[in-house]
Amino acid sequence: MKRFAASVVSSLPILAHAADAVAPAPAVSAAGSLLQVFIGLVAVLLLIAATAWVAKRFGVTRGGASNVLHVISSASVGARERVVVVEVGESWLVVGVAPGSVNALMTLPRGEIQPAAAPSLNTSFAAGLQHLIEKRRGK
Repeated sequence: MKRFAASVVSSLPILAHAADAVAPAPAVSAAGSLLQVFIGLVAVLLLIAATAWVAKRFGVTRGGASNVLHVISSASVGARERVVVVEVGESWLVVGVAPGSVNALMTLPRGEIQPAAAPSLNTSFAAGLQHLIEKRRGK
């Protein structure tokens, strides 16, 4: 029995080498590894984009944003300059916004926002067409 145990123990390294010779380890290709990294990167970027879309869709605000300020209206007055009406409490502030500066222009009492009356598309088109016809006849 001792001889049998000794022969089994002494043959273990040989058996290990024989197992390696029979079943070689699979070769790792650079293309496969690169593809796996690329797929992981695309998955992470899609996850970031999906999270941003969900946040925008459901109106998740940035940290620190409050319900005290509301932008009522804004108008572009230059390439990078804007005039913005901001509601703060019970008053409206008219501010000029430019790269690197924000200047208070005026303070107004809180007003009502009245929707602009949209001109009827049919009447404005008809008037424009009539004007073009008369202009064409005049030539």
